[in-house]
Amino acid sequence: MEFITKEVNEGVGVITLNRPDVYNSFNIPMAKEVQAALDEFEKNETIRAIILTANGKGFCAGQDLKEATEEGGPSIGEIVDATYNPIIMRLRNIEKPIIGAINGVAAGAGANIALACDITFASDKASFIQSFSSIGLIPDSGGTFFLPRLIGMQRAAAHMFLADKFTAEKAKEVGMIYEVVEHDSLMESTMEFAKLLAKRPTKGFGLTKRALNLALNNDLESQLTVERNLQIEAANTYDNKEGIAAFLEKRKPEFKGK
Repeated sequence: MEFITKEVNEGVGVITLNRPDVYNSFNIPMAKEVQAALDEFEKNETIRAIILTANGKGFCAGQDLKEATEEGGPSIGEIVDATYNPIIMRLRNIEKPIIGAINGVAAGAGANIALACDITFASDKASFIQSFSSIGLIPDSGGTFFLPRLIGMQRAAAHMFLADKFTAEKAKEVGMIYEVVEHDSLMESTMEFAKLLAKRPTKGFGLTKRALNLALNNDLESQLTVERNLQIEAANTYDNKEGIAAFLEKRKPEFKGK
């Protein structure tokens, strides 16, 4: 990998964006590496939680404008199709917990990738900016889908129109992200949380994630049917049987994510 790094630590796969000289802005080659790493971690049964983070002062400044404006380069439609849409779909459809560890500024598509994670931690030095309007564009990478659902339609519209900066604390306050931690302990705190999830019934987490995705568009009756069907599936997992056995035997369960 040229533009990212990856590692596995006690059941947790870590993907780190690694173009710090350009604040980890995306070009298509880096996007392809992120997609490949996500595919690899999805298939690896020993990996039961995934962290997405970055090196340097910024998490991700969005699109590499050099790629987007170079003569003979890809069109904006080709960039979205090759870069952002596939990443967002993987983040939502991989049935393992995906935790964002946002180490610095997350702007444009970078902000929306952070929001597409299941749970997002941020450094107290991080910030979030829907920077698209500053150059006459609209939010992509699922921004218009996730942000209004997280913070409300009017607040999302104002944030997108103004391209104003949300500090990590403000982002937590309005429900945009889960937690803010001291900058120097970001990875330690996120890894501790991810390891905790990785030892829990991650097969059930995957089914829960599927239900949450469907709930974004379902009515109540449809969602009750989804819950019924997924509950049947969950009840047939090893983890469910292990959890019940451990409860009855008054011992700590040993889940396998199966």
